[in-house]
Amino acid sequence: MNAEADVEAANTASLLSAAREALERYHEVHVDDDGALTFRHAEVPCAVQAMQLAEGLVVLSLTCVVAWDLPDEPTLAVSAAERAGQGLFGTLGVVHTERGMDVTLRYAFPADGLDSEPLGTLLMLVVSTASQLRAELVES
Repeated sequence: MNAEADVEAANTASLLSAAREALERYHEVHVDDDGALTFRHAEVPCAVQAMQLAEGLVVLSLTCVVAWDLPDEPTLAVSAAERAGQGLFGTLGVVHTERGMDVTLRYAFPADGLDSEPLGTLLMLVVSTASQLRAELVES
C-alpha cells in the first residue's frame, strides 16, 4: 500500500470505530470481515460502511433492508414512493425480483468530526425511519 492508501484506510477505520461506539449505545453491533458494521433495529437488518470520496471527505453509508419479498403490487410500490418523498433521512430504493419487491433505505453523510452522541442520534433517526416504514409496508 502506498502512503495515500494508508491514510485513506486509517480515516475510514477511524470513522467506522466512531460509528460502532455510537451504535453500541443502542444495539449489538457486529464487525464484518471487510470492516463493515452490521446490526438489527427491530426487524430491520442494517449495515454501515465508511469510504473516502475525496481527500478530506470521509462519509458513512448506512443501508437498511426495510422489507423483502413483498407482493409486487403497483399500489404498494406507489405507497413506498410516496413515503420516500416524505423522508428527510435517506433514499428509498425498490427492487423488483422474481420473488416480489424488496425495499431498502440508504443514507450517506460526511460524519468525520461528529461526536458519539450526535452521530448516534443521526444514525438512529435513519434506522427508526426504516423500522417505521417496515411496519407500514408489512401491514399493507
